[in-house]
Amino acid sequence: MELGTYENKTFSYDFLLLYREATVYEIHRHNRTCNKRPLKGDFQPMVIPKDASLLGQVILGSSSGPGEGLLVNTWTGDLPRKQFMSTVTEFGCIPVSTVFHTDQFGWVLFSYFDNVIGILDPDELNPPAYCQHAEMKAGDEEPVDFFSLFNNKH
Repeated sequence: MELGTYENKTFSYDFLLLYREATVYEIHRHNRTCNKRPLKGDFQPMVIPKDASLLGQVILGSSSGPGEGLLVNTWTGDLPRKQFMSTVTEFGCIPVSTVFHTDQFGWVLFSYFDNVIGILDPDELNPPAYCQHAEMKAGDEEPVDFFSLFNNKH
């Protein structure tokens, strides 16, 4: 889900990617409608791969006093069809930012804010009830992947 303001207009995008079903739900909560689109690509868990290289460890913020800084590690490596650099907390491995490079989109940066460990509402991983009758338009749309959703918003 993405919420923001651009040129004094607010916007929201809500996509639910169900990799086992190869389906993306584009959810419009304001009018309780959904579009269903084909999904391509494999699920990529948000983890630091075992073969990643530690780039370095730093303190974000200040190290002058207790609780004024956040100890983070930055890792780099290769994933299928993309390179990555990911910064995570030393304790808990909670993501702070990740940069991917793909041939199609170049460098893409994701920053994470207000992280919560676990899922507060597991129902968020299911399409809302009003999406139950959404139909995939056969042949109308090219399958999308995670990165193209951010690049081709309508």
